[in-house]
This record gives sequence, C-alpha cells and structure tokens, in this order.
Amino acid sequence: MTEFDPEKFEEKYVYYFEELEEAYSAAYQQLHGQYDSAVLRAIDRQVLSESEPFYEGSAEHRSATDSSGHSPREHDGEFRVELPENPRDRVGAVADHEQFEPVLEAFVDRIEGELRRIFEFDETA
Repeated sequence: MTEFDPEKFEEKYVYYFEELEEAYSAAYQQLHGQYDSAVLRAIDRQVLSESEPFYEGSAEHRSATDSSGHSPREHDGEFRVELPENPRDRVGAVADHEQFEPVLEAFVDRIEGELRRIFEFDETA
C-alpha cells in the first residue's frame, strides 16, 4: 500500500493522484448494481468530479484539542469529501430521483472509506 504523509496530502494531486483515482473508482464499483445507474453516473460525473477530498488530521499537525473538542488522535485516518456547491443543480432531472440523496451519501462514505483503506488507516482492510 501507499505510505501516507499528511503534508503531501495538501498537494494531493501531485503526490497521490493515482490513489485518489483508485478510491473514487472503487467506491463507484462497490455501488454499481445497487442503485439506479443513471443516478450513480450523474453523481460521479457532475458532482464528485468536482469534489475535494481532505485529510482531517494528524497528531503532528493539530493542537491538543480541535474545535470540536476531540483529541488529535481521534482524527487520524479520517478523510472528508467536500462537495461542490449545489450538487442537485449539477445533475438536472436526476436530482428529483428518490435515490439521489442516498446514493450521494453512500458514494461519499465509500470514498472516505476507500481512502482510509488505501492509506492503511482502516484496520479491517
């Protein structure tokens, strides 16, 4: 697996582009067949293609307690995917599909999980 460096993740597209592609692709594959393919594809292409993954923290780079009151160790291995503004506006009629929100939420959760797995934070991997 890939050795993770929080400082390098600040320039993720330089140092971790392949790992990011792998995480997004694996998340898509895990959801394929479970949800309406038009919804999944629209979210992938119009929303997640413009999303931004962030590493939530490392003991070396956080103060003793963050703004949420958690210790730095509680954030080790946590990733967050920030969506672009107005994701529903990006997908047209798909936004009205009953699966839109569940697919979007599941997709983001899977990407974050895949990033933990790829960078060896997930002990169940």
